[in-house]
Amino acid sequence: MISDRAIIYPNVTLGPNCTVEDYAIIGAPPAGSGKAELKTVIGGNAVIRSHTVIYAGNMIGENFQTGNKANIRELNEIGDNVSIGTLSVIEHRVRIGSNVRIHTQVFVPEFTVLEEECWIGPNVVITNAKYPSSPGAKKELKGAHVKKNAIIGANSTLLPGVVIGCCALVGAGSVVTKDVPDCHVVGGNPARFLKDISTIKSYGHLLQALDGGRP
Repeated sequence: MISDRAIIYPNVTLGPNCTVEDYAIIGAPPAGSGKAELKTVIGGNAVIRSHTVIYAGNMIGENFQTGNKANIRELNEIGDNVSIGTLSVIEHRVRIGSNVRIHTQVFVPEFTVLEEECWIGPNVVITNAKYPSSPGAKKELKGAHVKKNAIIGANSTLLPGVVIGCCALVGAGSVVTKDVPDCHVVGGNPARFLKDISTIKSYGHLLQALDGGRP
């Protein structure tokens, strides 16, 4: 079902059984591009909730969902079964793997990579400018790289270019200033090693999901 109050720009392809709610906008041209210059593709069974804005040039897989007022900039690659929560912002040139969950009010800047199955808690902020407003800052942007099955707790901040390893867990409210190895649990400001994720019984399934158990 596509609401007659939604705006769908030219050169947008929606798969079957998509729902687009009132006042959603899909395929909005970014600055400097023509009205139908960039192709936008969203796979089947998507649910685009009211007031979401999806700019042109996004390639999005099946079973995509947004909360209300999500904002997704141009030229992103998004896999299947991805959910982006209410008021979250995804900037341009971001890669998001399949089965990623992004909760409410998350900020994901340019050049971030979120691999398959990772989980981003509410109010997480990812940054990509080491020295904001400095000369050449725009040429040196580098987002975080969150690897498969990693979990980023609520209200955490990831500094530019950090790598969060497979099955790693970042505790709520942490500020991550350096890379987190696979399976490490970290927390605090700055985030420090606390223990191995294998010591948390509730996360045993994460290790089993990887080839050979531990990465």
